[in-house]
Amino acid sequence: MADRRRIYGPGGQCLAPFYTDEDTDFTPLDLGSLTNVTRAIFLKTGVTPSASGSAYLEMESGNGNARGGMRLSCSVHGPRSLPRAAPFSPHMVLSTYVKYAPFATQQKKAFMRDASERDLSLHLETALRGAVIADRWPKSGVDIIVTVLESEVAPYCATNPDAEACDIMGVLSSCITVAAAAIADAGIDCVDTITSGVATLLEDGSRRSPGVVLPDLPASSSSSIMAACCVAFLPTRNEITAIWLRGRMPTEDTSIYQKLAVSAVHASQQAKQAIQSCYKDTILIKG
Repeated sequence: MADRRRIYGPGGQCLAPFYTDEDTDFTPLDLGSLTNVTRAIFLKTGVTPSASGSAYLEMESGNGNARGGMRLSCSVHGPRSLPRAAPFSPHMVLSTYVKYAPFATQQKKAFMRDASERDLSLHLETALRGAVIADRWPKSGVDIIVTVLESEVAPYCATNPDAEACDIMGVLSSCITVAAAAIADAGIDCVDTITSGVATLLEDGSRRSPGVVLPDLPASSSSSIMAACCVAFLPTRNEITAIWLRGRMPTEDTSIYQKLAVSAVHASQQAKQAIQSCYKDTILIKG
């Protein structure tokens, strides 16, 4: 049992800031024939009246077709007091749940959550915990439930495990964006608006360059996917709350890690514009 007379520190972790070199000449986009940089986002709050806050996100397909794409729904319940049997907590207890609908993908999902869904829930909690001011709600908890209604799974994911990791990164980025909008709709105080972006590393085919960094999920071709990086970013504070990288990284060029992170931050700027536009519409409706 925790000591109630002890003064606890802040709930989130504090890390030393890391700044990029000002003299580094880096262009995060070298696409060649790939012209689809980022995809359009539709975001709306207040879709679930029974929840404290809710949001719906829809992202167009990477190949430009009407079918496919990504659709997610998020509902926030709380803050509410913890049960009496729960231990004392000086900060708000944040619980996140990510679940695929049975019809979300071509392969039907089971009722129970699998390892990938639990992994997505853990990374979503890490990303949101760095932005939510948990000290203002002691002895309380909030539940954030994200339901993936449709997930665009590329056909090459079955043969390329790195491409499958890239697809999971896209789902995590959408989960962070829709959860940030639902938290704001619930009136939970945050230090900044959370945005998320994805960067992909593709094989270049030349020995001089380790790969091409693409600030989004690839639209078509992608047996050449090497790695993917997802970043949760606070644009006003210029801080990263969470970063997740999966895939095969080249060992001869260690600067590719920094290039992937910077490219993912650039991709998160589109989500920032969508969230700000959604907030303006919500304020006008609620008056």
